[in-house]
Amino acid sequence: MIHTRAYLINITLCLSVLFVASCGKQHTAEQTVKDFVAENMKEGVETKRLDFGDLGTTRHINDSLIAKMRKTGAELYKSGITYGNVPTGEVYYLRMKYLHEGDTLQNTFYLDSELKEVVAFK
Repeated sequence: MIHTRAYLINITLCLSVLFVASCGKQHTAEQTVKDFVAENMKEGVETKRLDFGDLGTTRHINDSLIAKMRKTGAELYKSGITYGNVPTGEVYYLRMKYLHEGDTLQNTFYLDSELKEVVAFK
């Protein structure tokens, strides 16, 4: 009985630490994306009700896909955006939904491993 209780306490503590760490990453990524959007959205474009999905990672992004996303951009964003360096290995991504002129739009932002810079978006 004592061992079972200690085991449950350890599991609970480990899960709590993981939860707090993941919330910190989510918040950092959201702030990075908000800053990127504020800096790179075209003048006069208003967005409302930002909503973010869960932060995820992918290995399916390569240099050619990033180059294509950077070249294509998106209608509501400025051209000539400055991006962060393309990381090697996993890339984080974060989806953002927002309301613009009555339409719900979505962009996916790809971030570096430190969640400090957007490296591409679509």
